[in-house]
Amino acid sequence: MSTPARPCRACGAALHHSFADLGLSPVSNAFVAPEHAAEGEMFYPLHAMVCAECWLVQLADATRAELHFHANYVYFSSFSSSWLAHARAYVEQMTARLHLDSSSRVMEIASNDGYLLQYFQQAGIPCIGIEPSGNTAAAARARGIDTRELFFHRSTATALAAQGEQVDLLLGNNVLAHVPDLHEFVGAMPAVMKPHAVLTLEFPHLLRLVADQQFDTIYHEHYSYLSLTALMPVFARAGLRVFDIEHLSTHGGSLRVYACLQAAPHATTTQVAACLEQERAAGLTRLDTYTGFGERMRATKRALQRFLIDAKDQGKSIAAYGAAAKGNTLLNYCGIGADIIDYVVDSNPAKQGRLLPGSRIPVRAPDAVFDTRPDYLLILPWNIKEELMAQMAGIRDWGGQFLLANPHIHVVA
Repeated sequence: MSTPARPCRACGAALHHSFADLGLSPVSNAFVAPEHAAEGEMFYPLHAMVCAECWLVQLADATRAELHFHANYVYFSSFSSSWLAHARAYVEQMTARLHLDSSSRVMEIASNDGYLLQYFQQAGIPCIGIEPSGNTAAAARARGIDTRELFFHRSTATALAAQGEQVDLLLGNNVLAHVPDLHEFVGAMPAVMKPHAVLTLEFPHLLRLVADQQFDTIYHEHYSYLSLTALMPVFARAGLRVFDIEHLSTHGGSLRVYACLQAAPHATTTQVAACLEQERAAGLTRLDTYTGFGERMRATKRALQRFLIDAKDQGKSIAAYGAAAKGNTLLNYCGIGADIIDYVVDSNPAKQGRLLPGSRIPVRAPDAVFDTRPDYLLILPWNIKEELMAQMAGIRDWGGQFLLANPHIHVVA
């Protein structure tokens, strides 16, 4: 008996069309302690589908948010210097654009370790963070940033508003894709917004994912893969109006959406219509754009497997940099384990000494590269490749070369 089609989490229409089926995969940030190396892991379907009615790309099966965001969450935003620079620039831009000062109030949803709010705090602008992961919330509080350890939805937003927490600027960077219930999340936002408040949301742009074969950004933590086309009805249903758009280079190409309450005075710029037209011209409102993605993804997988196997057959040693979620998707989808890649290095101490989920490749500190001198260093978080290649430029001293797998496998000497 066939399984009934799942409903789209944005519009409710039946999902029939596959976008990217990556098979079964472990939770991307479920690192394995060495003492548990002999134990099994849970693998879950990782299959993105597209809604042919509203064009939202989404995982067919949603894992529980608590599997990802908890007291042992391993992603700390402050370990990327380029991301810190991005956060600082945002704070300076918003402070000037919205004339924020000590009488203003800022709230960040999914504030992580205070990586961004610290700059508002340093500028004397009152701020509050909302963060469900206990360890990152604790790190933010250690910085002196008021951080509430909770998931943001209608009931918690209503409780915050009842406590007087209404803000001039509400922001969420790379959180919208992490939300199982878009309407519950976006619908909660007006409760904490003052009448003239501005909302900004940043997220990787689906247009770039499709154009640049960024299939490794698909993982269980990301329930949705977002375009402005798919989001406009979601915002409208929540009583929000999109009034401006910025295109960013972060995470392989992102959008920053500016929204406000319907009656707020912010004028709508031409960038909104221009972005919608760009998405239409790129094929994001045509089904064939999505249904052709899977074979291109499989071709990239085969090419990476061939390159790495040939290198090993030639006696080359291979390490990787970046125990990031996108790297875990790539390694597990391509079936690459510790027999191919000796180890992966990462600057985050919370990941060091553990094993990657699924592939079981050991995670070490970056100094390991200079101790073992591999022939190739595969850069897994390609979105910060310039930062990482500059940091590890010393590999060239012994003839080491960088490998990148996005949008295709290539060597950087």
